[in-house]
Amino acid sequence: MKTLSVTLPEEMIDAIKARVDAGTYVSPSAVVEEAIHALLRGEAEHEEAMESIRSRVRASLEDPRPDLTSEEMWKELEGLFEKYR
Repeated sequence: MKTLSVTLPEEMIDAIKARVDAGTYVSPSAVVEEAIHALLRGEAEHEEAMESIRSRVRASLEDPRPDLTSEEMWKELEGLFEKYR
């Protein structure tokens, strides 16, 4: 492992110390390491969600069915509403 020196706001330092003092983590480094892991997981989840959205947009744009005007769309929706009432 390598050493990295960072400057943090006092409230973050207090939060780190509180977790170490409570015995939740064995060291300040363990707190920061867990925080970085959480950040990386969040970024990966966000990227997965974005790719899912991109995929659905691509599928929509490539959909061979004809485009509908807003009037045609409302007519279709009204037909569905009637069908399931």
